[in-house]
Amino acid sequence: MKRYCLALDLINDAEKIMKYQQVHQRIWPEIAENIRQRGVLEMQIWQIENRLFMVMDTQDDYDPLKAEQIALDEPKNLEWEQLMWQFQQPLSSAKQGEKWIEMQKIFDLKQQD
Repeated sequence: MKRYCLALDLINDAEKIMKYQQVHQRIWPEIAENIRQRGVLEMQIWQIENRLFMVMDTQDDYDPLKAEQIALDEPKNLEWEQLMWQFQQPLSSAKQGEKWIEMQKIFDLKQQD
């Protein structure tokens, strides 16, 4: 299993943040299925203020670029991404077209023994 941790910001607007939270209480079933088909075993999104933090556990052979291409080939996923982009904004360090940015692990308790 591999673990990815990613960050993204929401537009800093209380109404938009609340709507984003509501939409994520029960995402579209097609989106959940598409995520699983790409090799994602578990996904959680955490929030503080307008910052989002995603924890994603995947199969060992998970390839982020391949997974992104699969997602782009699904019309329902494109529709979902357009909806999400109404609430989201890239981090200031994001490159053109980048959305969720992978974070760097700087500490692991298991490595302290």
